[in-house]
Amino acid sequence: MTEQATGAHHPQPRARSAAQQPATVEHVTGAQSLIRSLEEVGAEIVFGIPGGAILPAYDPMMDSSKVRHVLVRHEQGAGHAATGYAQATGKVGVCMATSGPGATNLVTPIADAHMDSVPLVAITGQVASKSIGTDAFQEADICGITMPITKHNWLVTDPAEIPRTIAEAFHVASTGRPGPVLVDIAKDALQAQTTFSWPPHTDLPGYRPVTKPHSKQIREAAKLIGQAARPVLYVGGGVLKARATAELKVLAELTGAPVTTTLMALGAFPDSHPQHLGMPGMHGSVAAVTALQKSDLIIALGARFDDRVTGKLDSFAPYAKVVHADIDPAEIGKNRAADVPIVGDAREVIADLIVALQSELAEGRSGEAARERYAAWWQDLDRWRDTYPLGFDQPADGTLAPQQVIQRIGQLAPEDTIYAAGVGQHQMWAAHFIEYEQPATWLNSGGAGTMGYAVPAAMGAKAGLPDRTVWAIDGDGCFQMTNQELVTCALNNIPVKIAIINNGALGMVRQWQTLFYNQRYSNTVLDSGPAASGGDSAAGSGTKAFAGTRVPDFVKLSEAMGCVGLRCERPEDLDAVIQQANAINDRPVVVDFIVHQDAMVWPMVAAGTSNDEILAARGVRPDFGDGEDD
Repeated sequence: MTEQATGAHHPQPRARSAAQQPATVEHVTGAQSLIRSLEEVGAEIVFGIPGGAILPAYDPMMDSSKVRHVLVRHEQGAGHAATGYAQATGKVGVCMATSGPGATNLVTPIADAHMDSVPLVAITGQVASKSIGTDAFQEADICGITMPITKHNWLVTDPAEIPRTIAEAFHVASTGRPGPVLVDIAKDALQAQTTFSWPPHTDLPGYRPVTKPHSKQIREAAKLIGQAARPVLYVGGGVLKARATAELKVLAELTGAPVTTTLMALGAFPDSHPQHLGMPGMHGSVAAVTALQKSDLIIALGARFDDRVTGKLDSFAPYAKVVHADIDPAEIGKNRAADVPIVGDAREVIADLIVALQSELAEGRSGEAARERYAAWWQDLDRWRDTYPLGFDQPADGTLAPQQVIQRIGQLAPEDTIYAAGVGQHQMWAAHFIEYEQPATWLNSGGAGTMGYAVPAAMGAKAGLPDRTVWAIDGDGCFQMTNQELVTCALNNIPVKIAIINNGALGMVRQWQTLFYNQRYSNTVLDSGPAASGGDSAAGSGTKAFAGTRVPDFVKLSEAMGCVGLRCERPEDLDAVIQQANAINDRPVVVDFIVHQDAMVWPMVAAGTSNDEILAARGVRPDFGDGEDD
C-alpha cells in the first residue's frame, strides 16, 4: 500500500510478513492495548471527555508519558480541536468520546473534517457487545450514523483486534485523500484481557489510493498548457494536503499563468506574488472570478469545482478546457467534465508536470519570459485587478470597520501567525484582508461552513504548535456556540487570542436579508435588549458606546473563564488594543471589537447566479469592455 505526503509526520504502520515477529508482546487489558497502540502510531494529543463506555480507556491513559489528554468542555470542541491540530501540524488529529450522546456530539466535527479532507481519528466507547442493538442506556449506532461522513469506520468487539484497527485507522485517515475515520470500541472489549503486539498485521485489500499520475495524461496536460492563450491555475486545498506548495510556485513561474487559490487553499501560493489573483468564488476577488470565466484552459489542482466557486454550473468558464488533477478519482468529472483527467497526489502531479512542461515550452524560458507569452491575457488581468481591487469604506459615524480590524490584526501579528476563522462575514473578510504567505496558516470550515469552529480549532492548533501565535477571528454569533473551550485553554496553558467581530447580528444572514429579503431582519439580531445601545468604552473616554452584542458581556464572560478580556470600539484605539493582546502570552486573550453592523462582504456572486453577474460592490457590476468574451 503506497503512502503519500498527506499523512502525519510520523511513519504509519505497515503490514508485516508472517516471518516477522513483533517487537513486543504484552499481556494487557483492551484499554491498555488501545493506549499502547496510540503511543505506537505517534499520537501526541487526544482531545476528549470521559464517560461510562469509554471510561476503561481513561485509566491507562493516566499512566502514558507519550499521549497527552486535553479535557474539553463539549465533544464538538474535541472534534474541532483535533481538526485544528491536524490542519496546523499536518499530523492526524485524535478525539475521544463516550457512547450515545458523547459520540453523536462528534458528528458535526466529523462531517466538517470529511468535507475539508482533514485526517481525523475519532475513538468512541460503545455499550457492552451483548447489549448492542437492545437500546441500552447511552447506546447509539455511531458507525451507522457516521458512515456517510467517514472514509471508513470500525466496530471493535474483540480486544485482540484493537492494535490492528488503530493502525489501519491512522493509515486510512492520513493516506490518499485524507479524511476522518471512526473506531467504536465495546466496553467489554476495553475491559477484557488480551495480548498487545506491535507492529500488527494490517489487512486493507480494497484500499489502494493511487498517488503516481499516468505519464500519458501528464503529457496531454503539458500539451494543452503549451497551446493555451488564457490559462489559469485553479488551486484547491489538496495542494496543501500534499505539501506541494514549493512545487506549485515552480510550476506557476515556469508557465507564467495566473494563480487563484480557493478558500481552503489560502497560503498555498503567496498572496504577495504578482501572479496571484486571489480567491475565486461567491465572495472571491473580481480578477480571480473573471479570470476563470474568461479562461481557455483551467488547470485544477486538488480542487473539486464546488458550487461556491463555480456559481451557476452550466455558465461556469464556458470557453475553457479543463485539466483536473485530484487524488480522489470520484471528484474528477463529478461537477465539470475534464478534458484531461489526472488521478494522483498533487505533489507528484505537479512535479511530473514541471518536467513535461520544461520540454514542451522553450528551453530555458524564465518566469518573466513565460509571462510574456500571455501578454494580452495579463493586460486584461491587470486591468481587472487594478480597476476592482479589494477594499472597504470607513463608517461615517466613527465606528470600527470590521475589515480594518481584521486587516490590522494581520499586519500587527508575528509573521508566522496561524489564523482560525468561524463562518460568515468575518470568515470572508479574514480571507481577503489578511495576507497568507505560508502554508498551514489559515484554518477554517470551508465545505460544511460550521459555526463555532474557530475557538476549538485555534485551541487545537496552539496545542500542537505551542511556539506559534494563534489568532481566532470569530463572530459574535459563532463565538457563543463553542466559547466554553476557552476554559479548556485557560486550564491547559493554551494561550490563544480571540478576536470577536461583534456587529450584534448573524452578519452574513443579515446581509442576505438586506439584499434579498427587503431588509426584513427576522431573527438575526443577537442582542435587542436595552443593553444593545450602550455599554462601557474600552478607552474610558466617557463617550457613548456603539452597538454590538452586549448580552452576554464578552469581556466579563472571558474573564470568568480565566482569560484576559478587552474591548475596542474606536478606530483610534485599534492598534493599541491589538498590541496589548499580542503582548499577553501567558493566558488566552479575548478582544471584543464592536464594529459597524451594516458592513457587507464584497465582491459577491448571488447564490444560483452566474459568475458573470459578479458585483464588485452593492449595485456595482464590473464593466469588462467589448470583446472580452471573444
